[in-house]
Amino acid sequence: MASREAAIVRFLAAQGLADAARTPLAGDASARRYERLTRPDGSSLILVDTPVPAEDLTPFIAIGAVLDRIGLSVPIVRAANEREGLAIQDDFGTDTFFRLLADGADPEPLYALATDALIALHQRWPDGEGERLGLPVYDPALFVEQTLLFADAYCPVVLKRSLSEKDRSDLATVWRAVLEPVCAGPRSLLLRDYHVDNLMRLPRDGVRAAGLIDFQAAGLGPTAYDLVSLLEDARRDVPDALAVAMTDRYLAAFPTLDPAALRRSMAILGAVRHTRIVAIFVRLALAQGRRAYLAHLPRVWRLLDRHLARPELAPVADWFDRCLPPGTRADFVVPETT
Repeated sequence: MASREAAIVRFLAAQGLADAARTPLAGDASARRYERLTRPDGSSLILVDTPVPAEDLTPFIAIGAVLDRIGLSVPIVRAANEREGLAIQDDFGTDTFFRLLADGADPEPLYALATDALIALHQRWPDGEGERLGLPVYDPALFVEQTLLFADAYCPVVLKRSLSEKDRSDLATVWRAVLEPVCAGPRSLLLRDYHVDNLMRLPRDGVRAAGLIDFQAAGLGPTAYDLVSLLEDARRDVPDALAVAMTDRYLAAFPTLDPAALRRSMAILGAVRHTRIVAIFVRLALAQGRRAYLAHLPRVWRLLDRHLARPELAPVADWFDRCLPPGTRADFVVPETT
């Protein structure tokens, strides 16, 4: 820890920020740390400290450069030492959409802005750019790999035993079957964590009023994924009427898109996302003692169960009914950590 602090001090001094006041910021579920750097003149920047720069900082810089070029707002990286995982970026302030909503802001304009920014991304993302950057492709194989975290991190906790190899293999098979038609549809940059915690309200015009953060894990994948990420938030309830209105707003921007196909894709990708989130929240609670995430489990299960009732997810629903009987979903009790 002392050596890391020394590296940070050297980095800040090299950027002329030795006299900046440092204030730690609340983190997320990742290993990254952030600090607000306030200079004597009152202006501020953000220090990014990550232990995995090749997976984190390097793609953030590369993807952010493209997003900025196509007219979306991202924190510009002003200086970086990618080898050490340190960077200085713009400070977008404290007006996350989540905080504004918690303070009573009208949800409709914020969700409309977020939807419009997503529309702009899908209209403007350059063909071949993801391949040039070497971004991962979210195809059925990658989605299935991610859903298997549920088999490995959640099921053993609630069943008090590991899944059999057959049950685990069956889970992969049913997910692959429902994902293949979805992944054959429209594709663009997939931000992965597109929700109100990762959107900032900025004093700018048009879609640039939405500040995008936390996109270092982006890849190429189905366009419906980020829309469902926004409208089926694991941490806050989004009224059904608002979700329908924003889906319609998105569809209006793409008149050749089949509305029924989009909604099927949103259901399948939403189920994939919620399945993985359930596993992540339980793992964070047990492995790191971050039990606050468990408060969101009933909401995530409610969203997941709603999708599992749809006919296109029948194979996955059958697996859940067989392998996770009543009492092993939202109403189970996570053991206390030691």
